Amino acid sequence: MAIVRWEDTLACLSVEAVGEDTFTAPNIPMAYRRIFGGQLLAQALCVADATVESKTVKSLHASFPRQGDLAERVEYRVQREREGRTLAHRLIVGEQAGGAIVVASVALHSQEPGLEYQIPAPEMGSPEEAVATDFSMIPWETRVVDGVDLGSREAGPPQFAFWMRSPSFSGAAVAHQALLAHATDLTLIGTSLRPHAGLGEDDSPERIQTAVTSHTLWFHRALRVDDWLLISQESPVVAAGRGFAQGHVHTRAGELVASFAQESMLRPVA
Repeated sequence: MAIVRWEDTLACLSVEAVGEDTFTAPNIPMAYRRIFGGQLLAQALCVADATVESKTVKSLHASFPRQGDLAERVEYRVQREREGRTLAHRLIVGEQAGGAIVVASVALHSQEPGLEYQIPAPEMGSPEEAVATDFSMIPWETRVVDGVDLGSREAGPPQFAFWMRSPSFSGAAVAHQALLAHATDLTLIGTSLRPHAGLGEDDSPERIQTAVTSHTLWFHRALRVDDWLLISQESPVVAAGRGFAQGHVHTRAGELVASFAQESMLRPVA
């Protein structure tokens, strides 16, 4: 069952200018003190978009120096690294109580015609064939391919895929990018834990301490989260107390619209 509401998740995208290149936005309320990393990714995208015209986000790389507190709004400071004709770059630092909780490098690009190519989309059936599943931080329709349970302690392949579709809404292109970013932050750690018998994502933090250390997204084409999207991901390696996982996002028609990757801390409790 989702522990956040759709309306609150959408509202967190409403960034407000509070000074020159300084913004803030509401946190998503929930019965939990730590800010969800997906919220910070989504807001960093919206802040970057608010500083440009005629460009859209093409990539974001974020690191999380420390956890955020839901009791305090985040203040986002923007440094304009580049302002070109077709490309722009922003460095965004989200702070609370004088300390950074997210540092994001965001690149933006004017759409240009050019070469196109992609490998075929994975064969994972249709949304109707997947198993309806509630995710704690994704307050919209989600359906898991083959009904895989990331909370299971049985060992399995380091792969996970699900379909998702939000309620219909009329937000700008960056809102769709931001909601996708929010969703990509939830299940990668669980994917990295799948090969490890006796552990599942529900064992954090009692049996294993987990935290996202960095997250990267690339947007290849325009997308809408209120149409079905397939999120397919895998974790090729866990080593040195860290997990690495990556994924791709396809439309129902098979277009590759985005890719993402994440590094996380995986520290078994002694």
